[in-house]
Amino acid sequence: MVVPRLLITDDDTALRRAIADVFAGRGFDVALAGDGDEAIALIQTGQIHLVVVDLHMPRVSGLEVIRHVRRYDERMPCILMSAALTDTVEREAEAMHAYRIFSKPVRVSMLRDSVMQGLQEVYGWKAG
Repeated sequence: MVVPRLLITDDDTALRRAIADVFAGRGFDVALAGDGDEAIALIQTGQIHLVVVDLHMPRVSGLEVIRHVRRYDERMPCILMSAALTDTVEREAEAMHAYRIFSKPVRVSMLRDSVMQGLQEVYGWKAG
């Protein structure tokens, strides 16, 4: 059985690890990236099933990460988070078919539910 692999990308180390701990504790394989460049490298080298990405990061933004994902995978759920969400950013993320868009701070339960729903809708995986 394939274990879903999530990519958590945020330049805030504590937040990135806290989110990762939630999903690792539920049996997911979790990859971590501190910026968009690291995220793109991980996406290119390994099987990622879902991306959780912050908007504002050094070097490459969360929107650029989603744009990269969409070049080769139109269905992979991408969840965008931002502490400075604007209508323009929301429209751009929606145009790239972001699965969910959250303002920070994000409630863990909302993020967890969205990840589970995305994996079920795209891959047919259900929480065990």
